[in-house]
Amino acid sequence: MKKQPINYFLAAIAVALCVAGSSVTSFAQSNKASKWPRGITYEIFVQSFADSNGDGIGDIKGMTSKLDYLKDLGVEGVWLMPINPSPSYHKYDVTDYYGIHPDYGTMADFKEFVKEAHERGINVVMDMVINHSSDKHPWFIDAAKNENSPYRDYYVWTHKSDPQAQKEGKPTGADSDNTRHWHKVNGSDYLYYGYFYSGMPDLNFDSPKLRNEIFKIGTFWLKEIGVDGFRLDAARHIFPDERPYDNHRWWEYFRSEMLKAKPDAYLVGEVWAPSDIVAPYMKGLPALFNFEMSWDILKALNQGKGDSLAIKHAKITNFYNSVNPEFIDATILSNHDQNRIMSELNGDKNKAKVAASILLTLPGSPYLYYGEELGMTGKKPDPNIREPFLWDIDSKDKSRTKWMKPAYVTEKTVTPAAGQIKDKNSLFNHYKQFIKLRNHSHALTYGDLVPVTLSEPALSAFTRTHAQEALLVVHNLSGKEVSVILPENVQAFNKVHHATGKAKLNKNTLTIPAYSSVLLKK
Repeated sequence: MKKQPINYFLAAIAVALCVAGSSVTSFAQSNKASKWPRGITYEIFVQSFADSNGDGIGDIKGMTSKLDYLKDLGVEGVWLMPINPSPSYHKYDVTDYYGIHPDYGTMADFKEFVKEAHERGINVVMDMVINHSSDKHPWFIDAAKNENSPYRDYYVWTHKSDPQAQKEGKPTGADSDNTRHWHKVNGSDYLYYGYFYSGMPDLNFDSPKLRNEIFKIGTFWLKEIGVDGFRLDAARHIFPDERPYDNHRWWEYFRSEMLKAKPDAYLVGEVWAPSDIVAPYMKGLPALFNFEMSWDILKALNQGKGDSLAIKHAKITNFYNSVNPEFIDATILSNHDQNRIMSELNGDKNKAKVAASILLTLPGSPYLYYGEELGMTGKKPDPNIREPFLWDIDSKDKSRTKWMKPAYVTEKTVTPAAGQIKDKNSLFNHYKQFIKLRNHSHALTYGDLVPVTLSEPALSAFTRTHAQEALLVVHNLSGKEVSVILPENVQAFNKVHHATGKAKLNKNTLTIPAYSSVLLKK
């Protein structure tokens, strides 16, 4: 059965202002500006995060015990990688859409987690993997052995003689390099479609029955369990790439059904593609990950040139705004499918701090990948970018998971959280300061971005403005001190609001140290 089109989806003058070390304004909680999802969301791989029972595997109770850590960091939402039963360690191949993986705990544990998170003002987003199921899912097992199975129509089938099954397919985007999309069933003349690999048979969204089942699943987690929304895995692949319109319309349909269950349900999609391909998805998925900016931030840091970053971001966001004025730009540095940002920066802590500063001052709703705030490292293959979180030195760390032997993250390469919390110059406290700065600033949380052209290419400069609040943000992506004369149109920004080094503003000349940031106000 081939997937067929869906018809009905249709600054101070003359005075030198210096900031020694790191300076941050003190805020009262009542001055908080951010309101999730326009806040910080933290991605968690449960298996590696925190172990509560000593079996070496991260679990829900362990995660619950660390909610105060997340609240202290300034997090307002968590995105949980898959928690459903699955035969794999990563769990992106689900065998029960209504259950909790037994390694992680029980449904009662999860309900308690949601309750405790909500009491701390932390929203819960769970990964929803509906492009495909596991080939161990009861639906597929029955469908594969019985052509008359009530679940046969839940999957995509074709006869082995079909010409389209005789040729290799092509990978789409950066999320898969698989080119063999049709897979054999022992003892059958029929093949099934699996975009990623044979263990992940694609679900058939041309089937009304399957679509209704997906709506039931979403409604269950929103209404009965109380989650706040979903991260939609592989959103681009619901239908084949030659059917983009059907993909766009499906997500509009899905969103309308989820809003019936929870009027403020949050949906964020994964579409690995440039902005022109991402944009049409925004009507159904108003929040989408901005992979393009993550690539550009990394490139700029490694080249030591920041002059084009704000221009690029403004171009993307203006384009998205023309498609959906209510869109939410889900910004990232890296996630569970990418080499960790610290490894991509060759372990340079100074560059990692600038990366965080950029992420947390640009527009959008930033996502942090667990351990990013500690400088956790890792390069593919995938298990090596999903290694155990370090809470303390090993002799004191009762929460450290041991399900794998880490290839990158050890106490020789990463200072555990307990040590970084006590160190005011740590990467953790850098993140915490900038998150606090952002959470208490309407300009940084909601403000428009206007790029500012400076004479030094190492600098990334832009203004953020919302109502009566305006800030001039300047980041130095190079390893040398830079001095520039501020253009006339931003010379009114003459007071230092926040700086990460000994920045100086003398008349209209701004001097900014290597790998540092400064925010100026009027």
